[in-house]
Amino acid sequence: MSKNITLITEKAEILGDIRISEALHIEGTVRGNILADPDSNAEVTVGAKGMLEGEIRAPRIVINGEVKGDVYSSEHLTLNKNGLVSGDVHYVMMEMVMGSKVNGKLLHVATEGGKKAAKKPALENVATVAPVAPASKS
Repeated sequence: MSKNITLITEKAEILGDIRISEALHIEGTVRGNILADPDSNAEVTVGAKGMLEGEIRAPRIVINGEVKGDVYSSEHLTLNKNGLVSGDVHYVMMEMVMGSKVNGKLLHVATEGGKKAAKKPALENVATVAPVAPASKS
């Protein structure tokens, strides 16, 4: 099954919120929020040259570029090598490739019996990522 893909090209700049129900690929700049219809199978991709200032709320999200805002994925989130998120990441399932960066909290959101993820994660689901110091040689 193919999806209709909306492309925001490298030289485009969008000011304002965008509501989607299918696929959105961002290579340009968006200053606003990306909001997927709650019952859709929408996918948002922030390309390598893409930049978003705002939050993303979608079932599936792929980040190769930069996001300055919170990210809410109700199904699957992929942070690729050069992906950068400056904000909190709320996820059900996440892949994080070496080299990607998150300047914020990683918050795991549990699903309820296969239903969509809860909107507000419980505090006990907070994951903290800290660098590990190399072992000292004695």
